[in-house]
Amino acid sequence: MTTTSALPGRPAFRVLNHISTNNIKGDLFGGVTAAIVALPLALAFGVASGAGAAAGLWGAVLVGLFAALFGGTPTLISEPTGPMTVVMTAVIASLTARHPEHGLAMAFTVVMLAGVFQIIFGLLKLGRYITQMPYTVISGFMSGIGLILVILQIGPFLGQAIPKGGVMGTLSALPQLISSARLPEVILALITLAILWLTPAGVKKIAPPQLIALVIGTVLSLTVLNGGGGEEIRRIGEIASGFPKLQLPYFEVGELRLMFVDAAVLGMLGCIDALLTAVIADSITRTEHNSNKELIGQGLGNLASGLFGGIAGAGATMGTVVNIQAGGRSALSGISRAVILMVVILAFSGVAAQIPQAVLAGIALKVGVDIVDWGFLKRAHRISISGALIMYLVIALTVLVDLIAAVGIGVFIANILTIDKMSALQSKSVKSISTGDGDLDISDDERSLLDQGRGQVLLFQLNGAMIFGVAKAIGREHNAIGDCKAVVFDLSEVSHLGVTAALAVENAVEEAIEKGRQVFVVGATGTTQRRLEKLGLYQKVPAERTNLSRRDALQQAVSALA
Repeated sequence: MTTTSALPGRPAFRVLNHISTNNIKGDLFGGVTAAIVALPLALAFGVASGAGAAAGLWGAVLVGLFAALFGGTPTLISEPTGPMTVVMTAVIASLTARHPEHGLAMAFTVVMLAGVFQIIFGLLKLGRYITQMPYTVISGFMSGIGLILVILQIGPFLGQAIPKGGVMGTLSALPQLISSARLPEVILALITLAILWLTPAGVKKIAPPQLIALVIGTVLSLTVLNGGGGEEIRRIGEIASGFPKLQLPYFEVGELRLMFVDAAVLGMLGCIDALLTAVIADSITRTEHNSNKELIGQGLGNLASGLFGGIAGAGATMGTVVNIQAGGRSALSGISRAVILMVVILAFSGVAAQIPQAVLAGIALKVGVDIVDWGFLKRAHRISISGALIMYLVIALTVLVDLIAAVGIGVFIANILTIDKMSALQSKSVKSISTGDGDLDISDDERSLLDQGRGQVLLFQLNGAMIFGVAKAIGREHNAIGDCKAVVFDLSEVSHLGVTAALAVENAVEEAIEKGRQVFVVGATGTTQRRLEKLGLYQKVPAERTNLSRRDALQQAVSALA
């Protein structure tokens, strides 16, 4: 297998993704299989977003094509996904409500801006940082998005339009939706769910259950259930044939701030979605993706999708896994998938007009259920109560408040708790002793010197990473120092000295000097030494008390006492 990591003699960055002709049969079969899986999902997500089935289809083609051409994960399949659709739905709903004439054009502009943000993230090499969030936050965020997608499909599932007001609007209108439910469409949606959940594994290898549900649901709507209940079944309707028209960016000055915020959320979510899927692809193929290059490819895909009236997309786990299992190993599979989808749209768009919206609602609802992290939800409280509470908080904020607030608050609380635990652990590495009976890791000779000091020579030792949370422990340990004549600050085992901890050390040194004690600062090397030099600490301590070993410092301090 070929890896995308930089090899000796090869450039670490190339414009095109890894496209190989060594596995044409496998890549083409992977592309065909991924296209079959993508078709019903693209239709469902396009309709669910409010932009229409065509927007979902062209989003699948354009995001998939450009991400495959310019991305950094050879086997990644990119298309509209459940999480991206949730954000797109909110963007389209809010903009079209305030600007009925130009709201959709503004929404496509948000998709373009999201792509630009992703390209910038890639150029700034932020790929490795984007997914470095606590799993409790990622799990809560994704589960919240899954719940949103489920809630938003309740209306179409019952044969009604999605109520205004998003999640809260749907929940408040639930009694009315149930009382006005259209029986034929409810039956179609239930049949769709039954097919998706109950299709045998052997049948799934032949055809994806989403496609089976789409075909059976459409056939039933045209025959057995056609006109049942005296009401016409709501369908996708006519999809414009031919290539999509260019959508020039459109702005309203009063909406600029909101559009940029929406684009940032959409772009960041797309990055997380794509890179998490890329990690899954790596684990299956045993290759290594290029995160920053992948973000550029995703950005170009969303930029192209917005320019031609498609909804936003990202790396899709289902499509990627299916592609790999079918034999796809290079970006040729993603390119062939996009071309196949485009041919289907251009040649058979009229057939899709008869697909019932209830069937698509059932498919989207099932995707929402699958997005929810049920496995971790069941075990979170056993692993960590605080982690479970963070996850539940993120879910609640995602569903009921705001996506940005959910991630921001979740990451903030999780990091504060982590820093607190790390600080508590590292604080134990701040020790001061004045006798050879202490628990410091020093030689017998050094213990003997401490005993000779008769409690008047103090060894103040720091170990490991001194982050800002340890500053309090440094101050506390220093304040506990009793009457002594000399203090040896030992930094030989410090792997990292943060700014706050460095200032705490400086304060301890200055106070010892003010009290007339002999001060030795020994063992500092590398970045620790440079940080102390920039603070001016070595100007306060004579060079003969810094340029020596810990043993020599103890020897000198004991000799001075004698």
